[in-house]
Amino acid sequence: MSINKTHYGKMPDGSDVFAYTLTNDSGASVKILNLGGIVESIIVPDKNGKLDDICCGFDTVDGYLNGGGYFGALVGRCANRIGGARFTLNGVEYQLAKNDGENHLHGGDIGYNRRIWDVEAIEGGGGKPDRLILTLISPDGEENYPGRAEIKVTYSWIAENILSIDYEAVCDKDTVMNLTNHSYFNLEGIGGGDVRENELFVAAVYMTPVDEGLIPTGEIRAVEGTEYDFRERRRIEIPLDNNFCLDMSREDGPAAVLYSPKTGRKISVYTDQPGIQIYNGVMMDGDVPFRGGVPQRRFHAIAMETQVWPDAPNQPDFPSAILRAGEKYDTTTTYVFGVE
Repeated sequence: MSINKTHYGKMPDGSDVFAYTLTNDSGASVKILNLGGIVESIIVPDKNGKLDDICCGFDTVDGYLNGGGYFGALVGRCANRIGGARFTLNGVEYQLAKNDGENHLHGGDIGYNRRIWDVEAIEGGGGKPDRLILTLISPDGEENYPGRAEIKVTYSWIAENILSIDYEAVCDKDTVMNLTNHSYFNLEGIGGGDVRENELFVAAVYMTPVDEGLIPTGEIRAVEGTEYDFRERRRIEIPLDNNFCLDMSREDGPAAVLYSPKTGRKISVYTDQPGIQIYNGVMMDGDVPFRGGVPQRRFHAIAMETQVWPDAPNQPDFPSAILRAGEKYDTTTTYVFGVE
């Protein structure tokens, strides 16, 4: 196990961006930036032992700032969409940035994906994983969210090609808190083909239908008999940008599994969150190419974002996204990279 820190680039204000590469004894690695806590690359083997980067992203700071899509980033204070870019908490209405049509997306204009995080690197060994502890202070009123929030995210790279992400937060006022990571995967490698050819399993009996602005209607709809039923692993085929309501009685089973028949690579996602947004790049058409000059194109990569359900602050029947003052937000999502 080892951690290698390198200079990656500079922000427009001159702040330094560093990359931290965590490599296990088998040569598999993840690279994480202090900019946005971005997972810049994930290099893991296929069924023949060939290592390749399966995490789509860019090779410059400018790419991550201007390439769209929140590639690889930590997003917050509230991941996903808030309808009408507003919510009411304790009788006070908070108007947020409208950065997705009339709605609010992934924390606003300057979300956590665009912030420089403090990083503590802790090398593993002796059975312990390499860890990066990222911390951030989100001031009271940032993007008009109430309260001064202290955020801590711990990335652990485990010898068996497992990436664990622990999210923690406390706030001095009642607020909304819903953190996730927005990595995009192509199990054939960055230059791979259409992810609709992959097979997907999702441990969800229900999903949340949306309106034309991609805001949940409030209905919690059974997936049985619909094209959104992935309770048995099958070829994706369809466009996806949907929140699946995870079966919380699944005990220790995965929330989702993504599999490439071509390479044999598989990602199993484990989480204690109540939802997972599956987005397979239906709107992926940015002008900034990925690393190696690979163009962005529709259905080129898939994100599996664990979360509280979208628009939860405005939906009384959804799991709550409210973090009360002095209480601790604490959730873990784990990505297991394997082959079959």
